[in-house]
Order: sequence, then C-alpha cells, then structure tokens
Amino acid sequence: MSEHSERDPIEGLAEAIGYEFDDPAIAELALSHPSYAHELDGSRGNERLEFLGDAVLDLVVSELQFQLHSDWSEGDLSRSRAALVNKEALAERARQVGLDRFVKLGRTERRSAGQRKDSVLANCLEAVIGAMYLDGGLAAVRAWVEMTFADGFTAGGTPECRDAKTMFQEWAHARLQATPAYRTTRDSGVENDEERFTVEAVIGDEVWGAGTGRSKRVAERAAALAAIERCEGSDA
Repeated sequence: MSEHSERDPIEGLAEAIGYEFDDPAIAELALSHPSYAHELDGSRGNERLEFLGDAVLDLVVSELQFQLHSDWSEGDLSRSRAALVNKEALAERARQVGLDRFVKLGRTERRSAGQRKDSVLANCLEAVIGAMYLDGGLAAVRAWVEMTFADGFTAGGTPECRDAKTMFQEWAHARLQATPAYRTTRDSGVENDEERFTVEAVIGDEVWGAGTGRSKRVAERAAALAAIERCEGSDA
C-alpha cells in the first residue's frame, strides 16, 4: 500500500499487528522508509527506530529463549536467536503481518518494488518494534513477540532443528563443495493454509528434500530437515 491509498496506514497497521498505538505519529514514523522521508522533508525516516527496535528485539528474544531452555548453552541460545531475528526471518514475519501493504516508500524504491525487498521489510519491522517499545514499554513488545514468534519458541528440541538450512548448507559445502538452493513448487494462494507452500531443497538439479508450510520460510526449513535426514543416511 502506498501513501496514496485511501485506507489510513496507521489503522491498517494496528489491525495487522494487533496493537493500537497511543501515539499515531510514532507509528507513522516507523512506516516511513528513509527514501520516503527524504523526499518529504529531508529527514531519515525510521532509521533511528530501526536501531532501537533491533536492540529491543534481541533482548526480548534472548530473555524468552533463556526462560524456555534452561538446558541450552550460550552457543545454543545464540544460534536460536540468530535463526529468529536474521533479515530473512524478519522479512517473512513482516510479510505475515502485512507490513508490505503499509510501508511508505520514495519514488525510486516504489519503482524497484521496494515493498518486496527483505531488507526494507526487516528494517520496517524492527522500526515498528522500536515504536511499540516507546509507545507501550517492554511488556507490550514482549507480549507481541511471544505471540508473533510463537512457532520459534517451542519448549522442546534444539536450536539446530530451527537452523536446518544452515546445517544442510554446511554439509553441502563440506561434502559436495556446493551451495543448496530452494525452489517453490506450489503455492495454494490460501491465507493461513498450513500447507500453502511446497518447497524443494536442491543441489544442482538434484532434489535432496521437500517440505510444506504456512510460509516459504517454514517450508524451506522443512525441506532442509528432510535433506538433513537424507544426508545422515548417506553418511551412515
């Protein structure tokens, strides 16, 4: 959604993320990409909120993982957090809550489909989190993150289970001197469909694993897990 849309983006944001800002101005700033703000008044848009949101998100995710996994080492916790808050993962979360419909972009970014870029969406999500922190405090952010990132805060398993793509890539580099790729073979187009996307993990022309999921990220992770099972079988 551009700034010219008939729908108020602040109302749309509140509905999308399930949080209503007491200060609409800070929500509007969070949605303002630097390209848009520069054209508007020469400012830097949501950059400072992005910086703050990045730090707040790291803190909240670290705290929640620390509480849930008393048996994990520092390395386990670090890998788990990295899997949850890297740019690709945050961009997917941003798409899930619909930020691509509300981020405000300058003319150049709009022409280059900036609302689809992982970097733009991840930064916008961090800015929204920063704005939420200033507007409602740490408790508001914690509650929102716990709900929105719920699938990443499972009580069992190990961080390796959620970082399957990294494990598969490391195996492929070591054994085959190749980098895996992921290709989407099916998209039902149905929102909230738990098996909306089907993705294959491939090396060259060979399919090593396939998986399904509500988002491409989840399906890619499932495909990587299937590939790892095949790797383990081939190493046996």
